[in-house]
Amino acid sequence: MAEAIEVGVARFAQHGVGVETCLFGLDGSDDVEAVVGDALRSRAWECVVVGGGLRTADDEIELFERVVNLVRRHAPDAAIAFNRTAVDTFDAAARWIG
Repeated sequence: MAEAIEVGVARFAQHGVGVETCLFGLDGSDDVEAVVGDALRSRAWECVVVGGGLRTADDEIELFERVVNLVRRHAPDAAIAFNRTAVDTFDAAARWIG
């Protein structure tokens, strides 16, 4: 998974687009509200991509909802996009960014 994330992030650089990642553990080891909230408040965002690892896990639906609502609350002007895999994260964001 880490390699796929690196490939996905590299695609932003290939297109001259800045990117930041905000990764957190799905195992409950991270304070998601703090990690995601801090990242979202750090600057204005044009687009936030919510990854498929969170979105497609049936047992993570509540966490997925929390993350989407954090984006809505802390980055209300940002488009919200969804990738299929970490490799196509740029494609997801590109649908919404100028």
